Amino acid sequence: MDMSEKTLASEVLFEGKIITLRRDTVLLPNGKEATREVVEHPGGVAIVPVDDAGNVLMVRQYRRPFDRLVLELPAGKLNYGEDHRACGIRELEEETGMKAKQFTYMGAFYPTPGFCQEIIHLYLATGLYAGTVHLDEDEFLEVERYPFADVVEMVMRGELQDAKSAIGILKAKELFARQAVRLREEGR
Repeated sequence: MDMSEKTLASEVLFEGKIITLRRDTVLLPNGKEATREVVEHPGGVAIVPVDDAGNVLMVRQYRRPFDRLVLELPAGKLNYGEDHRACGIRELEEETGMKAKQFTYMGAFYPTPGFCQEIIHLYLATGLYAGTVHLDEDEFLEVERYPFADVVEMVMRGELQDAKSAIGILKAKELFARQAVRLREEGR
C-alpha cells in the first residue's frame, strides 16, 4: 500500500529567524483530505566532546520553552546549505572553547518527525585541545565536565532529558564499546 500523502495546497503561516510554520492540505491514501502543520528548520549538530581524562564537556543554558536551565551537549543550528561537519567544528569551539583532533560522525536523527523537518547530526569529538570561546551575542551558557560513566547514568535515570544529549551519549557509549571489542580482537 502506498502510504504517501500528496500536497494539494501549502500556506506559510509564520516566518521567523529560526523556523517557518506552514499549513499543508494533503490528499491521504484513502482519498480523503487532511491538514498538516509543518515546522521548517534547517537542522543542527550536537557534539559529544570527550577529553583525554574521559570527561564529557556539557553546557548548561536557559531554555525559554521550559523556563529553566537545561544541561545538554554543545550544539548549534545549521545555516541553510551549510556542511554539518563544519557546523559541528564551529559550534564545539564557540560553546566550549575546545577543538578536536578527531571528529567522528555518529549519524543523524529526526527529533520530532510528527511536525518538524529538523534533522540533528551527531559527532564524537576526541583529542580535545584549547581553542577560543566566542558565544553568540544572545547566548549565555556554562561549560561543565562530567565523567563519561556519570552522564550515561544521568541519561538512564532521566536526569538528562534533552533528546540530542541522550541519543549522542548513548551512541558514543556504543561506539566506545565497539572500539574496545575491536582492540581486544586485534590483541591490543
